[in-house]
Amino acid sequence: MYNSNTVYVVGNSKTNTENAITTMYNSFYIGFVVDITTDKVVDLSCSSTIRTTDEFVQSLLIGKMLNDYDEKVESEVKRRYHGSSQRAILVAYKDGIKKYNEIKQKYFLNYCFV
Repeated sequence: MYNSNTVYVVGNSKTNTENAITTMYNSFYIGFVVDITTDKVVDLSCSSTIRTTDEFVQSLLIGKMLNDYDEKVESEVKRRYHGSSQRAILVAYKDGIKKYNEIKQKYFLNYCFV
């Protein structure tokens, strides 16, 4: 399903105590599939309790770059996502960027893609 130029990275954050995600998972996670040649998110899913949440987060982040924090993504999340996990999505996004850059630096710095 995913080509050899993709990596899987998980960004995580805490949610507030009233959030059903906290009850089920104890944290909020976004699993990013990223094309290492373009830094673009090609797929993702998150630890949501509602299918629509997962699909909506996908619509916000698939196609975005994961190599650098994009304030436009933050603005879009704040403008469009009005669930109790809004802050958790942004923190997990930032954590995913951090982990992705660590992985890229460690494993792919001198790798030549065809």
